Amino acid sequence: MPDPIAPIVLPPAQDVNQEKAWLEAALHRWLDDEFIPEAINAKIAERAAQIYLRQRLEGENDLGCLVIAIVTEMQSFDFTQSFFGEFAIANAVSDLILDSLGIDHCCGAG
Repeated sequence: MPDPIAPIVLPPAQDVNQEKAWLEAALHRWLDDEFIPEAINAKIAERAAQIYLRQRLEGENDLGCLVIAIVTEMQSFDFTQSFFGEFAIANAVSDLILDSLGIDHCCGAG
């Protein structure tokens, strides 16, 4: 049986507002680049970044737990004006954070 994937734990937050601002801008840019720029993309990025901020303020550092929180809380977001959904957003957040940490996220590579 293969070894389980080790959790990815983020360093403790130093400036959560700066992290939120970075994530919101990066996710908004990703949304616009991934399909087409839409007004709803700013609202999606803002909401996901708010969830991330609150989780980090509560002391959550495990990336998997952060992703689950984003999926769960984004389920109440109205995605009817978007081509994206809560899973795509949570996965994009994870990829953006992994990229910022210099961790390869493609194809299960470590």
